[in-house]
Amino acid sequence: LDCHYMPCHAGWVGPTVPLCIYGFCSMMRPIEPFMTEFLTGTYKNLTTEQVTRQVYPVWTYSSLILLVPVLLVTDFLRYKPVIILQGLCYVTAFLLVLVGSGVHSAQWAFFSYSIATAADVAYFSYIYSVVQTSYYQKVTSYVKGAILLGYAVGALLGQLLVSVGGVSLFCLAFITLISVSVALMTSFFLPRPQTSLFLRGTDSVQQRSSGEDSQDSESQYFFMWVKTAAKHVGRMFRRLALDCKECYSSVAVLFFCIWSATGTCGFYQVTEYVQLLWIYMQPHNFTAYNGGVDSISTLSGAAATVAVGHMSLEWAVWGELVLGSFTFLIAGALFLMDLTDNIWISYTCFFIFKTVFMQLSTICTFQIAKTLNRERYALVFGINSFVGTVLQSVLTAIVISTKSLNPLMSFQFLIYASFFVAISLLFTVRGVYTVLHMKHSAGGNQAERASNLPEASHVCGGNSYT
Repeated sequence: LDCHYMPCHAGWVGPTVPLCIYGFCSMMRPIEPFMTEFLTGTYKNLTTEQVTRQVYPVWTYSSLILLVPVLLVTDFLRYKPVIILQGLCYVTAFLLVLVGSGVHSAQWAFFSYSIATAADVAYFSYIYSVVQTSYYQKVTSYVKGAILLGYAVGALLGQLLVSVGGVSLFCLAFITLISVSVALMTSFFLPRPQTSLFLRGTDSVQQRSSGEDSQDSESQYFFMWVKTAAKHVGRMFRRLALDCKECYSSVAVLFFCIWSATGTCGFYQVTEYVQLLWIYMQPHNFTAYNGGVDSISTLSGAAATVAVGHMSLEWAVWGELVLGSFTFLIAGALFLMDLTDNIWISYTCFFIFKTVFMQLSTICTFQIAKTLNRERYALVFGINSFVGTVLQSVLTAIVISTKSLNPLMSFQFLIYASFFVAISLLFTVRGVYTVLHMKHSAGGNQAERASNLPEASHVCGGNSYT
């Protein structure tokens, strides 16, 4: 029996429906593909250099600082309060974008936005604490699908309103504010989990203490609660350290985690600054097709991820080589984006980049997930996100260090392309080694065709957080 979920009168549907509505509305942001043009246009009158050096880096650096505290607080508060906080921060961020003026207002908007993105862990973890394990695969597909659909609809809606309806970017920002406000209101209808995935021992001890000494004063009870929680947090940290050592001791898991961290880092860097590149190519082009490209590439990437799930391939043998080969395609697309002055070629390259990345990210996700105990899934992917954010901060510091803006745009995407070339070389070499090693082992003994990943399942499938 699953003892860590909260029974719901509507089964898995009850919490999943409002969560999917929240995910869709929070990501349905028509202004986002045009955010750079909105900030640098007549509405906010910021310069491109101010946006590049003073505004966008706030999101990167703030995310680095906030990620770990939010991860720990999320589980301790049992997810729902953090989801509400995320919705509130989205509303605050886009309200500041809409009515604020000047660099400082934009910086506060992106700081609020960084809190919201750091709280993504609550959105993706919440559902596992309120439904049974047998529904995990189903509800995961729904909550992730809601995110992708919301982003694609928002981008497409923004593009149609701008190109066909002649709607101003200010109206897109207002529609975005309405959408995230609906998400915030929806978050209040989420049922709250009664137990924590990591700190469930804390709750049982709390209940025993309350039953044994119901006559204690409120202050004494609070003191006992804090003391008990601190004890279990300490135990959790010790267990996390042990689990990290065990899970990352598998070379196969380690390499997929490396791609997950480095690939995600590069993806967020490119998507964050690609609008600046397009403005540099076509200054003051109000009818740019940024939203359409974003929408189509998101839907294409979603289709690619579904296709990967139905491919029959020995991923344990060929997975690393596939990652290396297709990462080289990503690097080639970025090199071409750096070299070309044609906006349509750049759009096409971005389409290839985003589609291939989402496909490779899916490969990494299920290769890592199938080797781990479910309670270690959040740990490993949380660490991967943190490492990726650290690398993203380093890349941001490098690319904004140039003196002038025009060399910056060329230099920036050259660095990103080189970054993915390095990843490609690493995984191609590793993939060739893995294939040769597996084929050699299969020639000697058919039973040894099992890869390091099943071995990692033995390594990482043991203890659970208590």
